[in-house]
Amino acid sequence: MMQADRSSQNYTTSFTVDRTPQEVFEAITDVRGWWSQEIEGVTDQVGGEFDHRFKDVHRCRIRVTELVPGRKVAWRVLENYFNFIEDQTEWKDTEIVFDISEKDGGTEVLFTHVGLVPQYECYDVCSNAWAGYLSGSLPSLITTGKGQPNPKEDGDAPAHQDTATALRTKPSPQAATPVGTESGGA
Repeated sequence: MMQADRSSQNYTTSFTVDRTPQEVFEAITDVRGWWSQEIEGVTDQVGGEFDHRFKDVHRCRIRVTELVPGRKVAWRVLENYFNFIEDQTEWKDTEIVFDISEKDGGTEVLFTHVGLVPQYECYDVCSNAWAGYLSGSLPSLITTGKGQPNPKEDGDAPAHQDTATALRTKPSPQAATPVGTESGGA
């Protein structure tokens, strides 16, 4: 089951799987297995840095800031580039957090991208992409041992990228909102 929370400023969603917290932790740190096969660098050590790339659309450098086996994975975005937005600082210095806990005989993952907010131009595309990874690819990796990460440069993208591609080609309502006229949460 997947739940998204739009009441907070940060993008947050959760899902539950019938696996142990340690199995979930190990899958999350196997970033190449669920997010992208284009990951280069260290994804499973605190202080490690890795580069994510999706074609010419998105690239970023991330530092692993916290690893608590069976409980938590946290990253900080050091650098970021999207080819479909004006403000290239939108992801820079944001945090990506996976809180892992036992729930009803399974494991719940509470995902929060701290700093990914609805006012950002990339929000629709990014929240849609995260939803695809977190409702499909990562749970699949956890439960079957096989995720649906973005392939290397010449491979076919996972199905959820079709929606993200469509969203990238239309203007975001957030981008059209004049500064100081935003409405919404705290």
